[in-house]
Amino acid sequence: MNDEKLMEKTVEEKIIFDGRIITVYHNKAMLPDGTTAMREIVAHPGGVCVAALTDDEELLFVRQYRSPYDEIVTELPAGKLERGEDPLEAGVRELSEETGATAESVVSLGKLYPTPGYCGEIIHLYLARGLSFGDQHVDDDEFLDVLRIPLSEAVDMVMRGELPDSKTQTAVLKVARMKDQGAL
Repeated sequence: MNDEKLMEKTVEEKIIFDGRIITVYHNKAMLPDGTTAMREIVAHPGGVCVAALTDDEELLFVRQYRSPYDEIVTELPAGKLERGEDPLEAGVRELSEETGATAESVVSLGKLYPTPGYCGEIIHLYLARGLSFGDQHVDDDEFLDVLRIPLSEAVDMVMRGELPDSKTQTAVLKVARMKDQGAL
């Protein structure tokens, strides 16, 4: 494959917003044919999502209000990476904070680009097994309920459109596929 015919090069970069979580750029890019185009880019430190599977083949979910959608969303435990934070350590931290669970084993399920058209966020997906439970340690501004949903029901919920969160859909379906293939 000749990737050169697809590559762009940023020739001018301008920060138009620099917030606590995101930075927004308005960049000029040189296109492969020599012309230029403007690109609006959101820089985000990334995140983690943990599919925590109990010995009874239930996944741990959290329900919480998500202001961009003005609704309560059911999703797998997840969170934002601190700049420079190791994704695996962040996944372990988020699982413990949001659900009170710790895991004997945490393995990577890969990464997800949720909005590649304009945002550089990368979400690292993990599977946690061998769970034990303690107390939640949610952030001061975090209010959530923890649910246990059988893996098979979670797959059905994805297929019925009841779990619209992309990281949750991807991790649920990956875990189900691993189970079907005997990898769990």
